[in-house]
Amino acid sequence: MMPYRHILLTADFSEHGETIATRAKSLARVFQAKLSILHVLDDIPMPDTGYGTLIPVDTPSEYDLLEAERGKLIALGAELGVDPADLWLIWGVPQDEIVRLAEKIAADLIVVGSHGRHGLALLLGSTANGVLHHASCDLLAIRIPTINDI
Repeated sequence: MMPYRHILLTADFSEHGETIATRAKSLARVFQAKLSILHVLDDIPMPDTGYGTLIPVDTPSEYDLLEAERGKLIALGAELGVDPADLWLIWGVPQDEIVRLAEKIAADLIVVGSHGRHGLALLLGSTANGVLHHASCDLLAIRIPTINDI
């Protein structure tokens, strides 16, 4: 197996995000790979932008919700030692933007969190499932415990 050279961590800032980020950082260290972080804005209204819009991480905004998300991404990047040039903030549909960015930056591994859905939720799909079926690189889905697992 060839070692991974560029790992894309997808960050959603959930309560289990730190576990996923730590595992991605460990993989990057083991493989001596570059680590990039992507946060897709899909749950806040964005003024005057369409889906697929790249939001500059290094340019402050007057939009409070955007600033909050940008601040979280910058803090995570600093915590993991990721170069600010490798932090990505995009407004869009998560699975589409993850796949699109992975191809753009030539990532060879995408790390996502997965709830391990079953039944109807599995049929309806999830971000991890959508990425799995459309990405041209490997995908590592870190299982996020559900309330039933605890």
